[in-house]
Amino acid sequence: MILGGALVAGGIAGWMVWRYSPAAALMLDLSGTPSRLRAWLPARQDPVTTADITVPTRHGAIAARIYTPASTASSSLVVFPGIHAGDLNEPRLDGFARRLAAAGAIVMSVPIPDLRRYRVRPSATDAIEDATAWMASEARLAPRGRVGLVGISFAGGLALVAAGRPALDGKLSFVVSLGGHGDLPRVMRYLSAVDPPAPGARAPHDYGAVVILLDAIPRLVPADQIPLAERALTAFLDASSLESTDRAQSDALFAKLAAESASLPEPSRSLIGLVIRRDVRAMGALVAPWIDELGGAAALSPVRSPATRAPVFLLHGLDDNVIPTSETPLLATFLEGAGNRHVRSLVTPLLAHADARRDAPLGDVWRLVRFWSAILDAAD
Repeated sequence: MILGGALVAGGIAGWMVWRYSPAAALMLDLSGTPSRLRAWLPARQDPVTTADITVPTRHGAIAARIYTPASTASSSLVVFPGIHAGDLNEPRLDGFARRLAAAGAIVMSVPIPDLRRYRVRPSATDAIEDATAWMASEARLAPRGRVGLVGISFAGGLALVAAGRPALDGKLSFVVSLGGHGDLPRVMRYLSAVDPPAPGARAPHDYGAVVILLDAIPRLVPADQIPLAERALTAFLDASSLESTDRAQSDALFAKLAAESASLPEPSRSLIGLVIRRDVRAMGALVAPWIDELGGAAALSPVRSPATRAPVFLLHGLDDNVIPTSETPLLATFLEGAGNRHVRSLVTPLLAHADARRDAPLGDVWRLVRFWSAILDAAD
């Protein structure tokens, strides 16, 4: 009896190692956490080669990078980062795409020009649609004629809009929205402190408020001041983007902005002063009348657009204060109500917006491993 029980337990343990080791290994790779466990896990970690290309879209060709594993790829993925000025060499994007490729996927990373300029525009959704359709049509990149579509932060919501369009019908293995939104005006109201946060939600991050302010500038300053104000806001966002990867350069850019803003004419000088002081409520009061006009286009919100029929995976950080965590359950409810029976969602403390965290209880680690395992199953 004891021997029989040991054999059963050993068989279950062996099955669990085989079943979940690829996802567990990928989680360790993405977190960047050194671990003896990673070397023990029986999962792929191929050498990866890269090639920079341009991808055609209706708004012009855009830069992309192909990551190819050394051995035969098991899937094809296209990854779109969120609002960030970084190019193909941005460390977090490059590391994410490279590790996905090392796990056995052909990966194409595509920073969208609009999002690199801190603009959430319908043309960004068009570019996601066109780049994804192009990859799916390239036999050398997508032998099965289908790709997995991964959108990060605001690109997650835009990717879901693109996925519901006829051009991508039948061409998607799945869609992953990592920290994405369901309704852009609702998120804009949160970021601008126009609406009170949901119970348990954190106060909004000033980064998102400044992104909205940048889009509203033509309505807030005289025409001759628009270029000056836009440059100042872009400088602030550039500095904010570098806070987590190059603090010294970030601090230098903030100091330069503070010095230069004193010479701006009014009302731009006062407006940039609010930004430097990170006064989200005051910024929100300025943009509140324009939120529906700036963000209300159907092409910017999944809940205002046709729902995709592809399997959808919604992953969100528990304490996200750029796109609030409440967006994920609302988005899941919309997709399921629209008839998509393949929606899976997870809110986890292992993510802070779109970045991995290393400290979390074992139960949360296990739930994330199972979630990513389901994504990998959909990719095969």
